[in-house]
Amino acid sequence: MSLDHRLIDLLVCPLCKGPLTMGRTESAQPAELICPADRLAFPIRDGIPVMLESEARPLEAQDGAPAAAP
Repeated sequence: MSLDHRLIDLLVCPLCKGPLTMGRTESAQPAELICPADRLAFPIRDGIPVMLESEARPLEAQDGAPAAAP
């Protein structure tokens, strides 16, 4: 199942309402939606974004998202 890219343009972070970026697997498949501001990655399961804070994983410094300002 493929994730509709038009949907991605409409989705925002459920916490801060900021923009999201697409995180991909090594084979270029959509894997998660990343909120750089909150440093969270929301998983994509079976082509459906799971936009729940309880399901998001915290990003580490090496995950490529810019660090939040102090």
